[in-house]
Amino acid sequence: MQTAPRLTAQPPLANGGCRCPRYIQPQNLTQNLTSVSEFFLLGLSDDAELQPLLCVLFLYMYLVTMLGNLLIILAVTSDPHLHTPMYFFLSNLSLADIGFVSTTVPKMIVNILTHSRVISYGGCLTQMSFLILFGCMDGMLLSMMAYDRFVAICHPLHYPVIMNPHLCFSLVFVSFFGSLMDSQVHNLIVLQLTCFKDVEIYNYFCDPSLLLKLACSDTFTNNIILYFSGAIFAFVLVSGIFFSYYKIISSILRVPSSGGRYKAFSTCGSHLTVVCLYYGTGLGMYLSSAISQSPRKDSLASVIYTVVTPMLNPFIYSLRNRDIKRALCRFLNKTI
Repeated sequence: MQTAPRLTAQPPLANGGCRCPRYIQPQNLTQNLTSVSEFFLLGLSDDAELQPLLCVLFLYMYLVTMLGNLLIILAVTSDPHLHTPMYFFLSNLSLADIGFVSTTVPKMIVNILTHSRVISYGGCLTQMSFLILFGCMDGMLLSMMAYDRFVAICHPLHYPVIMNPHLCFSLVFVSFFGSLMDSQVHNLIVLQLTCFKDVEIYNYFCDPSLLLKLACSDTFTNNIILYFSGAIFAFVLVSGIFFSYYKIISSILRVPSSGGRYKAFSTCGSHLTVVCLYYGTGLGMYLSSAISQSPRKDSLASVIYTVVTPMLNPFIYSLRNRDIKRALCRFLNKTI
């Protein structure tokens, strides 16, 4: 039976460069490995006494996120009154949030319970791909929802014709396909790295920017591609949201009565809150990773973006939306 290769540290080069981690191969293995086979997720803290508290806290937040988003999906699918484009996009946003939080939190909980921080190289790439996929889908679906509100308020008479089921399904497919392409771009950037100077990731999930920091080779070009593609992607989505709300606000200001203005804008309140929360925490996470020199502070910023935001989205939509609350009450009454 072949034994697994063993990773050993090497002394630094005389010129100050770094060496790739070297594997000591068993005698019956002749292939020289130039890349690592696993990484170590250091998590949020090294304090052993703090681990049970972190496990309980993250398990609680994960269950609340799953329950809240599943209730929204069940309410939308079970109530015919909610079979509209706005709630169709909302249910897909809840699905994306479920996938988003499920790519990181369960792995962290398992690592704490098993006292293991190991993640395989393939598992790291898979986690990174799904994290970017669902994160991008969140952003694209929020842009689709802004467009839906723009059509509903600025072109109410043509709303059923414009936002037909075919267009709604097409927009969701475009959001999924665009997010998939973006995740694969990040994957290709990381796959070009064949040498790592360390295998310890100062976070509880795999992030492409963190993997680039561990590379032995020069990653300036990779970083430029990574941040440029992310900036273009975010700029297009944010520009679409700003344009939609510019038209929405212009249309609302032309409404003569204050009651009519409030009623028109109240349909956008929940969506606007989620947009600010999503992009605000996302921008804070990336600014923290770019400016801060403390890996632990970067990890805390990541928690707000990857865990807290998906947990708050169902509460924002359910607490500020009478239709959702009525549908949930009807669903719970039927269930009981």
